[in-house]
Amino acid sequence: MQSLQHKASEWSGVPSDEAFAIDDTNRFLKLGLQTFINLSTNFYNRVYDDDEEWFRSIFADSEKQNAIQNQYEFFVQRMGGPPLFSQRRGHPALIGRHRPFPVTHEAAERWLHHMQQALDSTPDIDDDSKIKMQNFFRHTAYFLVAGNELKKQNEQMPCKHAAGSDNS
Repeated sequence: MQSLQHKASEWSGVPSDEAFAIDDTNRFLKLGLQTFINLSTNFYNRVYDDDEEWFRSIFADSEKQNAIQNQYEFFVQRMGGPPLFSQRRGHPALIGRHRPFPVTHEAAERWLHHMQQALDSTPDIDDDSKIKMQNFFRHTAYFLVAGNELKKQNEQMPCKHAAGSDNS
């Protein structure tokens, strides 16, 4: 079975080394907290105004301000800043936190569309950071898709201890 990282690279078209080039520079020190807040605000304004009801419905149970805060705190932490997300919410555990949502190829592409627009409309992000962040986001989105696919496979597999199964 392929690893989730391998599937993420295959499906996203972003090799792992390019996805994790995000770590070459401390993006938090380079960009600052307000830039991450602006990016997440730009992103979620687009998400909550999306034309596609199926996509908006993924976020329907989340307050926009909470979604913004969760995202920018995760980004800050992941990109070299203080562990804001973990201090408030615990370990990021991305696959587990996204388990309730339909993380499909289509949803990933829609998410990435809005993130690209948010990156492009956040002026304090330099071009090199935009490229590296987009590679990281693309790979991570498909890592979550791979995790969702694995979850679906596991749900379809009968438990060997289920009633009536042959345990010999």
